[in-house]
Amino acid sequence: MNDLRRTLLWSVFAVSLLMLWDGWLRHTGQPSLFAPAPAASAVVATGASGADAAVPQASTQMASTGDVPSAAAQAASGVSAVAPVQGEQVTITTDVVKATIDTLGGSLVKVELLKHRDQDNHETNMVVLDQTATHTYVAQSGLIGANAAEGALPTHKTPFTVLSTERNLADGTNELAIKLESAPVNGVKLVKTYTFKRGDYAIDVKQDVVNMSAAAIKPQLYVQLQRDGSAPKAPSGPAFMGGPQAYTGMAVFNQKGKYQKADFKHIEEGKVEFEKVDDNGWVAMVQHHFASAWLQNDKTTREFFVQKVGTNLYATGMLFPLGEIAAGQSKSLDAKLFVGPQEENKLKDLAPGLEYTKDYGWTHIMAAPLFWLLDKLHSLIGNWGWAIVALVVLLKAVFFPLNASAYRSMAKMKALNPRIQAMRENLKDDQAKMQQEMLKIYREEKVNPIGGCLPILIQIPVFIALYSVLSSSVEIRNAPWVAWITDLSVKDPFFVLPALMTASTLLQTWLNPTPPDPVQAKMMWIMPLLFSVMFFFFPAGLVLYWFTNNVLSIAQQWMINKQLGVAK
Repeated sequence: MNDLRRTLLWSVFAVSLLMLWDGWLRHTGQPSLFAPAPAASAVVATGASGADAAVPQASTQMASTGDVPSAAAQAASGVSAVAPVQGEQVTITTDVVKATIDTLGGSLVKVELLKHRDQDNHETNMVVLDQTATHTYVAQSGLIGANAAEGALPTHKTPFTVLSTERNLADGTNELAIKLESAPVNGVKLVKTYTFKRGDYAIDVKQDVVNMSAAAIKPQLYVQLQRDGSAPKAPSGPAFMGGPQAYTGMAVFNQKGKYQKADFKHIEEGKVEFEKVDDNGWVAMVQHHFASAWLQNDKTTREFFVQKVGTNLYATGMLFPLGEIAAGQSKSLDAKLFVGPQEENKLKDLAPGLEYTKDYGWTHIMAAPLFWLLDKLHSLIGNWGWAIVALVVLLKAVFFPLNASAYRSMAKMKALNPRIQAMRENLKDDQAKMQQEMLKIYREEKVNPIGGCLPILIQIPVFIALYSVLSSSVEIRNAPWVAWITDLSVKDPFFVLPALMTASTLLQTWLNPTPPDPVQAKMMWIMPLLFSVMFFFFPAGLVLYWFTNNVLSIAQQWMINKQLGVAK
């Protein structure tokens, strides 16, 4: 039974850490241990090189969206592949963002977050949306005619004129509105008004469709996010030392299908499935710690689409039927464009389900309440590191009776070790008799040989969930603790915490009962050392959690050993 206890303990520990390591590999963009590496694809420059993205195809039944733009839609672009039109870059600055709008299409082509630093270079701000020769990530919108007979309409490739003069959010004001008007296309104009608010990453976007033609039209308005499929660069250093990266790809949310991922690999394979039509929902592009999303919270029919628009270039968006607009009349649609950090509490307030863009993966059922508790502790303490310490203390208090029972079992096992070793020596040639005698001793002394596994079994799911919380929470990104720990979401730069954690693990091992079998006794010391190596590259906050847990466990176990008169 003692052998069974040891085997069970190390098997659970080994499998759990193997899964954790596999999760780390996937987070850092490396191949999973259980799946082949995805084929690499090259980035194709857009915008600067003149390559055009596809305009979404109109849907007459609000049932599906084609992957190939219609001929009318291509003609609507008004952009020649030989001589591309160049737009003016208009930069808007608020207290939290520095945004760039391209007058070619009136698209948002760059968003710099002034309150968040780049993970690699803390001297520069984090850039989410951007359009360069090697990277495309933009937010676009435009119109599509219900059928080819209506002719072309203004799209995200049509030239716009800026009507507003203000470029900076002035002191004492809470809003800054930027108004752009398209050139008329077949007598139809599209007017876009971006309203930036103080302290807010959600931009109000009002789009007015003005029908100056002599006939009625039935346009569909589309909003979309376009991005290349390259994952954000991991922090500097060898790949396995890089900071954690969560899911990078698209997401569609509506009440019919709930939160639905659409990653770039599945788009290439044509395996993306999601609810395409509903009267609510949003689309988003998700990456580690940050996201962008088109939001429209009114109950109005919309069609969701996901498509490949070029080599390593993808788009997701929504189509809204605007109904008939008579000659000389206009109609508008209000939406929000969010570009910013995945701050869970704020995302919940913006739109139903938007908090799921903070991707905990399969650990969500435990990670979400764990973050809630950690966030409450942080609001009281004011430091994420000490909030983690307080979290461990609370968890220890909750599981104190269970842990105490396990440690008493381990202490009794230690006291019985001399007797068991003598019995094993006497009966080493009769294994069946040895097992019977061991069971008899356990029954007489009322000892559960696998009771000592409980502390580890309790810790492992919490540990994995906390790993997800620390790696996914932008709130903890660049969060300091003390002295040299300036970012709890990345590894300890001087490996002090991992060294302390390793020492505490060895001390805890020393307090445990020594297995009678010499081979198991050696493994009892070797395994903690091997597993501790991985902790040198885990986030400092995670190592802090485990170290604090070890210290409290050692104190509890030492007290129980002393109470029962068990000395080393």
